[in-house]
Amino acid sequence: MNTIILKTERLILRPITLLDLDYVHELHSLKETDEFNTLGIPNNIEETKLLLEKWIFENNKELATHFTFAVELNTGNQMIGLIGINLGKVKYKNAEVWFKFHKDHWNKGYATEALKEIIRFGFEELNLHRIEAGCAVGNIGSISVLEKTGMTREAHTRKLLPLSSGWSDNYGYAILATD
Repeated sequence: MNTIILKTERLILRPITLLDLDYVHELHSLKETDEFNTLGIPNNIEETKLLLEKWIFENNKELATHFTFAVELNTGNQMIGLIGINLGKVKYKNAEVWFKFHKDHWNKGYATEALKEIIRFGFEELNLHRIEAGCAVGNIGSISVLEKTGMTREAHTRKLLPLSSGWSDNYGYAILATD
């Protein structure tokens, strides 16, 4: 069972639980967070529950390769978003990171702070060599977060992401343990 809890100056990153269902459903149902989301808005809370159960199952594997965290403010345990790191092939020692924050908590540095901690966790505790991320070319907020954490834009892939607005180009970012 995943009992990993990561802490930053303002945040607590803890494993997601079924108690987070209502918040995760609200987060995934927001028009603003759906704009660059490839999952789409869930049809109902049961759809969200299936996704949450999958994340919990992956978190709790003995040799976990996917870690999904609830992001909370460390003052009052208010959940403000989600962040995850998914390991790639063992030989390559790489992973992909992702994040989604409630619109009420945008432009406050929380996503950057949480991602910096996930990157630290990946390099120092998971012994990774490379951490990657991708985002739609129009997702200015995520681009800013990725670049503030020291990630380098390495790729521009055409029409990769199936968004609600249609196919979007994707920027690929990465950071190395040696950066």
